[in-house]
Amino acid sequence: MGNNNFMMATDAIESMGHKVTFGNNFYIAIDAESKAEADKLFKGLSEGGKVEMQMNDQFWGDYFGSLVDKFGVQWMVIYSPPKESK
Repeated sequence: MGNNNFMMATDAIESMGHKVTFGNNFYIAIDAESKAEADKLFKGLSEGGKVEMQMNDQFWGDYFGSLVDKFGVQWMVIYSPPKESK
């Protein structure tokens, strides 16, 4: 699962409505190897939790969804289809 691991970060600015509390200060991102794997991971992680964004093709080209699992952990599931060679 996921040949490429990466870490991304951003600011949580209270003046923009963000309030950092334990549990909402990070997301775990999983880079799936196929749409089918992404759907399987998303389904399993979202059981008993809250879906924020259903898995769907996004305007930037990835298949993406986000959720909070039943333990309050935030997840992003991503499948990036291979780019066409020019």
